[in-house]
Amino acid sequence: MANVIVIGAQWGDEGKGKITDLLSRSADVVVRYQGGVNAGHTIVVKGQTFKLHLIPSGILYSDTECIIGSGTVIDPKVLIAELDQLEELGISTENLYISETAHVTMPYHRLIDLASEERRGNHKIGTTGRGIGPTYADKSERTGIRILDLMDAEGLREQLEWTINYKNVILEKLYNLPPLNVQEVIEEYLGYAERLRRYVVDASLKIYDAIQRRRNILFEGAQGTLLDLDHGTYPFVTSSNPVAGGACVGTGLGPTAIDRAIGVAKAYTTRVGEGPFPTELDGEMGELLCAKGAEFGTTTGRKRRCGWFDAVIGRYAVRINGLDCLAITKLDVLDELDEIKVCVAYEINGERCEHFPTSSRRFQQCHPIYKTLPGWKVPTTNCRSWEELPKQAQDYLKYLAELMAVPIAIVSLGASRDQTIILEDPIHGPKRALLHADGTPASLLSA
Repeated sequence: MANVIVIGAQWGDEGKGKITDLLSRSADVVVRYQGGVNAGHTIVVKGQTFKLHLIPSGILYSDTECIIGSGTVIDPKVLIAELDQLEELGISTENLYISETAHVTMPYHRLIDLASEERRGNHKIGTTGRGIGPTYADKSERTGIRILDLMDAEGLREQLEWTINYKNVILEKLYNLPPLNVQEVIEEYLGYAERLRRYVVDASLKIYDAIQRRRNILFEGAQGTLLDLDHGTYPFVTSSNPVAGGACVGTGLGPTAIDRAIGVAKAYTTRVGEGPFPTELDGEMGELLCAKGAEFGTTTGRKRRCGWFDAVIGRYAVRINGLDCLAITKLDVLDELDEIKVCVAYEINGERCEHFPTSSRRFQQCHPIYKTLPGWKVPTTNCRSWEELPKQAQDYLKYLAELMAVPIAIVSLGASRDQTIILEDPIHGPKRALLHADGTPASLLSA
């Protein structure tokens, strides 16, 4: 039995959806622990593409239970659309469960999100406009609507009559927007409640019961480490905690129940939205990575900014999350390159910096220090074992593992499930030491 957290080790969009889907075949339960519809996981199975925003990737396995934890914020309209899509494709949602204490994204959250971002002008933070930040803000202000509130028609009416009238003042007076119709919103959300009622449970209790029965549990988050509210590139971050610690808070589970944390990182780096990005490539190389990697956001369709692999933020992700192995995705995107650069440290005002700076202003001043490695110039998409990879690709992966001092367990070479090399199953495989006896980094690359 193993309880494993899958973490984005960069700025999100690392390919967590595929890795979670891949690991779900060994899991009995898959739990989503934070974020909202600002997340998007794209999974390709037998040529068919699934885009999920709220429902855990494990839903594609008929015998896997999927739980949306209390740390998520749920837009019922989007969730129901996902349910309809899956059911139309013949995929059962009988094993889906929703935490009764998860907070609900309301229409005023979306309106305020868009209006406030527009009001920021040149100080935009790159929000998706899906209402996530305002939903979490109401949660912190203790004025939020929870899933269990939707299930109580009389209580919901009473709560929303006050809340919507209050939000209408903000919409009208601050943003010059038309007010919401209180009764229309109430009736709309009561309708959503009836559709979702059968999925609602005490998620913390259900997860605890699964642990007691020694079932394999996979925890998936949204976004990535560098978008964490507390530990990311603030203020250009999301409104929750994608890091490993967020899995415990977002599910009602104690930390002693977690066995492993696997970090997912692209073989290069991408970022969506605003904020500093030291290894960002402007011009032809950045465009090549974007085109070859199909770097457009699942949720917004926004073009992702592309750059070389940044081992400084990689080491930071290892430290913050307690990662003990990595999944490297999109290695195939680098197949055509003559040479590949890796950022090994930063230069700030003439000084070498090995660690991620917590100050966004200081981070903005970072210039990458690169190590250049030779490319392999042959396709890797059909490789299915370590031995089939070109030597230069093997050397590149070994170098990444050494820089971050954690072993690589999985290498992804395309969007499909079968385009993967598994060096160790993070759920059933042995948890190996991170360092050899002489203090050098361990590696699964020779497995």
